[in-house]
Amino acid sequence: MSLRPILIHPDPRLKKKAEPVTAFTPQLRALADDMLETMYDAPGIGLAAPQVGVLKRIFVMDCSKTDEEEPQPMILVNPEITWSSEKVSTYEEGCLSIPDSYADVSRPSEVKMRWQDLDGGAQETHFTDLWATCAQHELDHLDGKLFIDYLGAVKRAMITQKMKKLKKARA
Repeated sequence: MSLRPILIHPDPRLKKKAEPVTAFTPQLRALADDMLETMYDAPGIGLAAPQVGVLKRIFVMDCSKTDEEEPQPMILVNPEITWSSEKVSTYEEGCLSIPDSYADVSRPSEVKMRWQDLDGGAQETHFTDLWATCAQHELDHLDGKLFIDYLGAVKRAMITQKMKKLKKARA
């Protein structure tokens, strides 16, 4: 396992739609392991493959929040939402590709998601609360969408300018 660099917005790769995973190989497993290690190190609760420069439909997440809670890492390949609630929840979202910027985003409070595991087997889970928000946030990454795309133009532009300055400072 190794840490992978996380792309920072604006990066054109973050706005591209990821390709479906068709080969369930040891390389896919290594990518998933690297993504989990990178997510935990960041630290974050979710990370999509496009954020590490891989345009494939896979993301990892773990919304267990306390030190007392056992980690609950999940790896979702080719995920899709099969149902979402009419009830909406609002969470202050952040993103590892948009460091130190947060905004309230409203999304369905519950979703059912179908995906494949690392062996290609079919899986389905009903996510609620923070898990539902995180799953939707990461799925958005696979479609080239960022949480700031839910914000007004002025706020989005301010955050984008802040990220450009951050990238320049890091260069």
